[in-house]
Amino acid sequence: MPGPAAAALACPVCGEGLSTAERGLACPAGHTFDIAREGYASLLTGATPPGTGDSKEMVADRLRFQRAGHYDPIGRALADTLARELRGRTAPLVADIGGGTGHYLAQVLDALPDAVGLTLDASKFAARKAAKAHPRGGAATADTWRGLPLRTGSADALLNVFAPRRAAEFHRVLAPGGLLAVVTPDPEHLAELRTRLGLLDVDPRKDDRLAQGLHGHFAPAGDRPVRFTLELDRDAAATVVGMGPSARHLDPAELGERIAALPEPVAVTAAVRLRLYRSRAAPADA
Repeated sequence: MPGPAAAALACPVCGEGLSTAERGLACPAGHTFDIAREGYASLLTGATPPGTGDSKEMVADRLRFQRAGHYDPIGRALADTLARELRGRTAPLVADIGGGTGHYLAQVLDALPDAVGLTLDASKFAARKAAKAHPRGGAATADTWRGLPLRTGSADALLNVFAPRRAAEFHRVLAPGGLLAVVTPDPEHLAELRTRLGLLDVDPRKDDRLAQGLHGHFAPAGDRPVRFTLELDRDAAATVVGMGPSARHLDPAELGERIAALPEPVAVTAAVRLRLYRSRAAPADA
């Protein structure tokens, strides 16, 4: 793990800073954590059940989909935006919260030759991939919903792509004026698959809930739609459906039958929105 990324880590139990110890990482209070042989820091505590996060098979499917380039327009939008917004910052730290395999963070780091990255995700299988996704990127397993194992003010920018958000924690770990980049699906996202497969629609109140969740901690700083067409075979269609929560209400066998009936390739609309927020100097009243 790159030194600046390791230096930003904090104990998930007490919040004190972590430093290198004989067998991994330790905080002044004596809490210790392993560094896995694959290179990621294991910062999950007993409060998080084993097996949390994506399985080995889910991570393999997601990585295959990402490496095929299907979502590269999203990665390019993030990379272009952060390269512009972080211009002038010396060796910025960019953390991807719920960042999975580190795919998007690697694209951002390619556009920021002076930056260092850190991926946080609950899945050890994702963290194994993220630890090797980029030479200037590190990874740690963490229950990001409970809290971020990062020192206060340690990050210059946070990525949040199709992942849960905790505004107060994001605000805490960002440096003053730090950047938060959030990617969420628009209502048209994967519309053709939603219709053919009987999937749940994108929540029409998603934008309102996002604004309400960040209110008081962040100020809007930009809004960029990203739309493109995917040409998917049935395996890729099954993977992109499985990457989101909307298929979980269907019986797997029934879903498999519906996917088998899709034309091949199937043209699918990808429609997401990249929103930027700046951290306020202090949380405003809600």
